[in-house]
Amino acid sequence: MTAERFFTHPLGIVFSAVLATFLWGSAFPFIKLSYDLLDIQSNEIGEQILFAGYRFFLASMLIFIFFLVMKKEMRFKRETLQPIMKIGFFQTLLQYVLFYIGLSLSTGMQGSIIAGTTSFFQMVLAHFMYADDRLNRRKTIGLIVGFSGVIAVNLTKGNFQLNFGLGELLLLLAMLSGGFGNILAKEGAKKMEVPYLTSYQMLVGSLGLLIIGIVQVGFFPFSFQTGSFLALLYLSFLSAAGFILWNNVMKYNQVGKVSIYMFLVPVFGVFLSAMILREELHQFVLIGLALVTAGIFIVNRPKK
Repeated sequence: MTAERFFTHPLGIVFSAVLATFLWGSAFPFIKLSYDLLDIQSNEIGEQILFAGYRFFLASMLIFIFFLVMKKEMRFKRETLQPIMKIGFFQTLLQYVLFYIGLSLSTGMQGSIIAGTTSFFQMVLAHFMYADDRLNRRKTIGLIVGFSGVIAVNLTKGNFQLNFGLGELLLLLAMLSGGFGNILAKEGAKKMEVPYLTSYQMLVGSLGLLIIGIVQVGFFPFSFQTGSFLALLYLSFLSAAGFILWNNVMKYNQVGKVSIYMFLVPVFGVFLSAMILREELHQFVLIGLALVTAGIFIVNRPKK
């Protein structure tokens, strides 16, 4: 079975999208756990950026080595430099500078809910980039409902006050950058193999993260133990596998058709954060999750 046939088959789409979103959802608690194990504090921006650089550099190497073993052509092609640089900047460097800092100032649950907004940003961007994917009344209603969920999840537990701070704002900007990066990757995948595109854009993004981190705190300020190293290895694996799967799904399908699956990122993230970090699953989180999910369903509901 060819890659195109698999990633356009309904079962192939479901399998790939669900697995990718599960992996991304699990990133939220594991990043917070890594911060705890390595004693990275919310104000230690350099350490956060450097850790992100480690993660994505290792992820790019995992992809590169795996597909070399599979005898895929992975030698760098000069003509791909410009799209690789652009995709690497938005899909990895900018997104995760904002993401890591934002998550350190938020909770795993809030971060995972806000991650659901990537699909909304993709819908808005697709409106301007694809003539057959314009916004309409149905999509606009879905966007409003979905963003209402982002607001609801930030309501505190009993006094109905908004709790939307710098961390949440940075996470929203990270999702905007990620959504734009996903569409750039969709365009880039028309001329490049997905493993090639994913490994090199991650390499470019990770080098940027490493440079920023090293300038701030040096090359190796951490004291890794077995637990923290395994957490880093898992985060690298989920990045490699998740982006390979999702970039293939985006390559072979319309943005509006597959974005619905992005709501599974906050679904998985919320409950994995509750299980791993023992964060409280209070009513506003569930209300926000329901609104985000409803918004994505409205946006992607088939026409009658």
